[in-house]
Amino acid sequence: MRRTASALVAAAILGIALVGCSHRQAEQGDAAALRSGDIALLPVGAVPDYQLGGAYDPADDVGIVGRDRTAEPADGVYSICYVNGFQTQPGELADWPDDLLLQRDGEPVFDPDWPDEALLDTSTAERRDRIADVVGSWIDSCAQSSFEAVEFDNLDSYTRSDDALSLGDNLALATLLVERAHEAGLAAGQKNAAEDAEALHDRAGFDFAVVEECAAYEECGAYTAIYGDQVIDIEYTDQLPRAFAEMCGDPESPGSMVLRDRDLLPAGVDGHVFETCR
Repeated sequence: MRRTASALVAAAILGIALVGCSHRQAEQGDAAALRSGDIALLPVGAVPDYQLGGAYDPADDVGIVGRDRTAEPADGVYSICYVNGFQTQPGELADWPDDLLLQRDGEPVFDPDWPDEALLDTSTAERRDRIADVVGSWIDSCAQSSFEAVEFDNLDSYTRSDDALSLGDNLALATLLVERAHEAGLAAGQKNAAEDAEALHDRAGFDFAVVEECAAYEECGAYTAIYGDQVIDIEYTDQLPRAFAEMCGDPESPGSMVLRDRDLLPAGVDGHVFETCR
């Protein structure tokens, strides 16, 4: 969910070509899958669904689904594997060596908005290499499970580190993770971090962006200016300064948008919301 802080790709864009889509994607008109080398990029304009709160069968018109790395990809759609690459996942703190957690006064530093997530220490090349080894195994697992892409969350963790970490530190780790994703045949997605989009694309090599509430915060242009139509936006029902239909009609909004409940509840659970621009 939204974090409040907020040249392979260049060559790849030159080589984009249309490839065959799944039956469901083919029914979506311009939602044609793009391919760059051996990496499948987002199907342009496809309806997205974001299922980090629990997997369920997507609606018939959905062409892109994001799920956690612990879930199986959705059948018949373009599937994105969520990886928390710069902070620990809830419940996984004990899985990390203490020296790979950013420390202050001998204690791990936690995200103030997500107090069950500790910041990973990206400050040295040695630590970055070891973090990349751990996260790299998750990336490989995403590929083996037949996801087409992986998104990396908390790229802006350095903004919560009281200057212990820098953008350069996180860019260096991001570059390692993008390279690992590409080696595994996966497209690599930037999650949020609008202010760093240009550096993440140009220096780390990200292929697309998965963003939250860019229409609500009027920052979609920061992503589309860099990634063009390779942007997915998730808006939330509890943070709507204007009607979702108005957001859909905003020329600044990306072609792939969805309105979800904040907890991303599975279909059939009380409180579940799924609304698209179609």
